[in-house]
Amino acid sequence: MADACGQVVLGSGLTVLSHPLMYIKVLIQVGHEPLPPTLGRNLFGRQVYQLPGLFSYAKHIIKIDGKAGLFKGLGPRLCAGTIGTVVHSKVLQRCQDHIIPQVLGGQQNAVDGSLQHVVNETTKEMIARSCATIVTHPFHVITLRCMVQFIGRETKYSGVFDSILTVYREEGILGFFAGLIPRLLGDILSLWICNLLAHLINTYAIDDSMSHTGEMKNCSQAVTGFFASMLTYPFVLVSNLMAVNNCGLAGGLYPYASVYPTWVDCWRHLSREGNMSRGNSLFFRKLPAGKVYVVDQQRFF
Repeated sequence: MADACGQVVLGSGLTVLSHPLMYIKVLIQVGHEPLPPTLGRNLFGRQVYQLPGLFSYAKHIIKIDGKAGLFKGLGPRLCAGTIGTVVHSKVLQRCQDHIIPQVLGGQQNAVDGSLQHVVNETTKEMIARSCATIVTHPFHVITLRCMVQFIGRETKYSGVFDSILTVYREEGILGFFAGLIPRLLGDILSLWICNLLAHLINTYAIDDSMSHTGEMKNCSQAVTGFFASMLTYPFVLVSNLMAVNNCGLAGGLYPYASVYPTWVDCWRHLSREGNMSRGNSLFFRKLPAGKVYVVDQQRFF
C-alpha cells in the first residue's frame, strides 16, 4: 500500500510538470497551427520554413489564457493517473499471486533472464496495463476534449463531473471509450516490442563478463522503449484524434477536421495525407511538403 501511495504521489508530480508539453502536443496532433511558418535554419544550416516549436506555442497559449491556460485538462488527467496506478498495482499483484496462462509451455517460475521468464512477466504487465487503460480511458477522453476546446474557445467541458454528464448525455456509455482500441493496441505492441528487443540485446549483444553490465542492460531497456514508442506512435495519434472526433467541438468537426466513422478510416486518411507522425516532434518542425497554410483556420491543407 505504501508503494502504491508513493507511486501515486510521484506520478502526480510528474503529470503536473509534463502537462503543458502534453497539452501542446495534443493541439499539434489535431492539426491546430495558430502561428504561421517562419524562415529558419535546420541542423545542417540550410534555410527552411519551420513551424513554431514548443516554446513559441507555449508563449501563444500564455498570451491568450495566461500561465494557468497551460494546465487545461489537468484535473481529469490526475484522476486517470491516480486510478490507473492503483488498478495497475492491484491487477499486477493478482497476476503475481495466481497462475496465469503460460506461453511456450514454460513454468511460472522460469529462470530469470530466459525468454520464458520475459514472456511471463510481459504477459502479466500487459494484463495490468490493459486493465488500467480501460478503467481510466473515460478520464483520458475528457482530458483531451478539455484541451481541444482551446481551438474553438468553447467551455463545454469545464470540470470532471460536468464533463462526465456531458459525454453520457450526448454519446452514452460508448462516448467514454472513443479511441480506446488503437490506444490498447499501441500500448500492447509497444510493451512487447520493448521487452523482446531488450531481451535479445541483453542476451546476444551484452556479455555478462563485461564491466557495468547492469547499467548497459538498463540503457538497452530505455533505448528499446524509445524505439518501441516511435514505432507505435501512429496508434497514439489515431486514438487521440478519435477521442475528440465529432464530439461537438470545433477541433473535431468539419471543416476544421474530418469526421471518421471508425479508427481504421482515420488511420487510412492520415496515411494518405502523410500525417502519421504529426505531433511526434515538438522541435525543428519542418513545413509539410505540398501543404498550404490557411490563416483563417490556422491549419494546413
